[in-house]
Amino acid sequence: MSTESISDRHEHVRSISVTALSALLGVGAAFASLAMAGDVSSVEAASAAANDMRGLLLVLGAILVQFVLYDFTDIYGEDEFGVKHYLFITFMTFSFWFVVFGILLTTEAMG
Repeated sequence: MSTESISDRHEHVRSISVTALSALLGVGAAFASLAMAGDVSSVEAASAAANDMRGLLLVLGAILVQFVLYDFTDIYGEDEFGVKHYLFITFMTFSFWFVVFGILLTTEAMG
């Protein structure tokens, strides 16, 4: 087995891990945002929940937790954790949160 195949496999596992954690934390932040919003069975309550900034703070916290976690676990090893990585993690986590939270609000999941 050559060094390149080990390196390629490590990069593949790392990219899957980063993407999966971003997705899971985004979905988790959406459910936590919905739990904080409470009953959204009426249009007014759903509109108020959508405008509540606490949900946005939750997703921001989920993003920041990932940065600390990746730094602590040294998942990137010797590779540089650059701007591209920060933007990818931020985009993926926010996107999953936004879509799932929107679906939960429109389907009246808690009502």
